[in-house]
Amino acid sequence: MTLLPVPGPCALGRHTVHTERLLLYTPETQLDLLAAIAAGSDAEAQRWLGMRGEEVVADARLRETLLRMRPGDNDRKIRRELLVAFEPGTEAAELLVGVRRDNGRYAAALQLDHTTGQTGGWLAPHGRGQGLGAELFAAGALLGHSHFGMDTVHAGTEATNAACRGALLRAGFVPAEGPPTHTLRDGREIDSTWFRHGSGPVARCRAAGVAQSRV
Repeated sequence: MTLLPVPGPCALGRHTVHTERLLLYTPETQLDLLAAIAAGSDAEAQRWLGMRGEEVVADARLRETLLRMRPGDNDRKIRRELLVAFEPGTEAAELLVGVRRDNGRYAAALQLDHTTGQTGGWLAPHGRGQGLGAELFAAGALLGHSHFGMDTVHAGTEATNAACRGALLRAGFVPAEGPPTHTLRDGREIDSTWFRHGSGPVARCRAAGVAQSRV
């Protein structure tokens, strides 16, 4: 049986969401955080994500090492300080790291801006092409609706990113109006397309803090 992390119920700024094949949670260690970043640091992912150079794990061998690991592993190539606790801050964007429920490997990252209701995420190379993108976006919608009390969750992607568009549709998002272009963090301007996810009853978990305006 695969040993999965046990992040527990949402509390103290920490969230947990799961789908059929993914467990997503607020990073508990610096290793969790670095693995979440590594999952989207390769060239294929960065074609769409466009992060700045200092925001990615640039070393390919380090990325591969991280993405072979499971939470709690103590590989000799990983510095001891990466196993210390990660304390979530007060940023508007929530970041969750994802692991596969079948083998426990780091596999994804999910973001939600709880001031705008916009969600997004990425999969590690070993998790792509298996339908996990739809589960990842469904988790983003669940996080917004059931943890932050949002009536609507939004997502955008490059107009030519057919895989992302398909994953959003399978996750229950529908096309929506939005800006025709978007500037990525590395300065590239892309043609964009937008989606929204509506829900029935909404709720707030203990980790969401005081009530905020619904998006």
